[in-house]
Amino acid sequence: MMAVLYVASAQTKATVPDLAEWDWVVKKGGHLLGYALLGLAYLHGLSGGQRPAARQAVVAVLLAAAYGATDEFHQRFVAGRGADALDVGIDALGAALGIGVRWVWERVRR
Repeated sequence: MMAVLYVASAQTKATVPDLAEWDWVVKKGGHLLGYALLGLAYLHGLSGGQRPAARQAVVAVLLAAAYGATDEFHQRFVAGRGADALDVGIDALGAALGIGVRWVWERVRR
């Protein structure tokens, strides 16, 4: 998941399509989805595939946010791109939402 996110953020502005009025929604939605999946991957790794503890969920969100911050730093060096603190917040929110959806899904399944 980290490699997918890295490759996506390495795309220059010229190669990223402009979706007019939907641009912001689609791109921020991509952040949410990508980091939801990253947060879930971290959680799975931290819990060893077992039922995760709340502490592991918090660590997974923090790890995803930290990766989001390094990804934004990386984007500073990509032509036409830049770093945005808002994106790091959206990344952390995405990880938390992904883990929250998993938690709800587990409760519903029981």
